Amino acid sequence: MIWIALLRGINVGGNNILPMADLRDLLAGLGYTDPKTYIQSGNCVFGASGDATSISNAISGAIDKQFGFAPSVLMLSADELSAALDANPYKDADNALKTVHLFFISEPGAVIDTDRMNDLKADSEHFTASSGVLYLHAPDGVGRSKLVAKIDSCINAPITARNLNSATKILALAKTQ
Repeated sequence: MIWIALLRGINVGGNNILPMADLRDLLAGLGYTDPKTYIQSGNCVFGASGDATSISNAISGAIDKQFGFAPSVLMLSADELSAALDANPYKDADNALKTVHLFFISEPGAVIDTDRMNDLKADSEHFTASSGVLYLHAPDGVGRSKLVAKIDSCINAPITARNLNSATKILALAKTQ
């Protein structure tokens, strides 16, 4: 099966440094086939047998053993990523590839505090929650977004985000496997 691993919090602000060549070697060392990465933020595509939880735990544990930190690793199948992209309610937004973000939620039944999110969001921001994914359209960017700065406290499960451009390119990479 083709898997997509989205690592959270690596190579950000000089912390949790993990070169992508080393990550590909680590994945190959775990027995995963044809590992590929997209940009430096921990987007991996590879073939593997097993379930999402065991693969996620194996990757996080191997990174911890080799690099001294254990990132959260969210696993998706190519079909799950494709479905998330198809369900995007903001496909036609201006500059959607950069202004639309998909927050992948590790537990699909997670509680999302939409009241708090509405209090935090800017007037220009819009979000839609669905099972396993929260979509955010942030036309003014996410760097200064009060909602993005506090979004972890609004969702009671680990999350990791990718903009629409990255998510689309990761899926295209998965389709080459």
